[in-house]
Amino acid sequence: MKEIKCVIMDWAGTAVDYGCFAPLNAFLKVFKKEKGIEITLRQAREPMGMLKIDHIRAILSMPDVTEKFTARYHRMWNEEDVNEMYQSFEKHLFASLTEFTDPIPGVVETLEGLRAQGIRIGSTTGYTGAMMDIVRPGAEAKGYRVDNLVTPDSLPAGRPAPYMIFQNMIDLRIPSVQQVVKVGDTLADIREGVNAGVWSVGLITGSNEMGLTEEEYNRCPVDELAKMKADVRRRMLDAGAHRVLDNIRELPAYIAELNASAF
Repeated sequence: MKEIKCVIMDWAGTAVDYGCFAPLNAFLKVFKKEKGIEITLRQAREPMGMLKIDHIRAILSMPDVTEKFTARYHRMWNEEDVNEMYQSFEKHLFASLTEFTDPIPGVVETLEGLRAQGIRIGSTTGYTGAMMDIVRPGAEAKGYRVDNLVTPDSLPAGRPAPYMIFQNMIDLRIPSVQQVVKVGDTLADIREGVNAGVWSVGLITGSNEMGLTEEEYNRCPVDELAKMKADVRRRMLDAGAHRVLDNIRELPAYIAELNASAF
């Protein structure tokens, strides 16, 4: 009988760092400090999940940001600008990463429950290996652990390319893409799963797409919260998600549903 053998988790905004604020704050500082350009929260969040240097390129490629850049510097941005900004981004991010390793509520117990069923827990990320050398131990100290971690800097490309998922499957000896569920909080996560041919699942609560702190989420009026969640759900489904869950605690039921369907 076919059954799910592996869950591949994203990190920031999915497993740890409620709302995905560590990279967000770093991107905002870099564009303002290094280039004197104000970007919106939505612009900073839209490419989230990509390899971070690709994320900078994606923001610079946005028409509004390109226009601001050319108006200020009287030229188009280039790779020298990208590399300069990425170096600054790393400094800002490394200075704050230890503060953003708290597991999102429900993650630890849910993943441990799945592991007890014999499901392997892999992971992919938009962070580099050096960044994860800070995040992973911090999360483990707070109870969250995975069986495997793959970072994009050791592969031909990061998200939305599927290579990190395939490397997890190799490392964990998972023979079929049909036995894998990829879980993430960004559109890049969703597309990574779709491109790999695995079951691609989006998470709403705690996500980059919601963009709320846990405190903001808890005090948000019910009607407003419902509208925000509906918007996130639509964006994730439009990106190709097979299922969008309100929170991580719904994952075991979805896996049981897949197993019962025999795919």
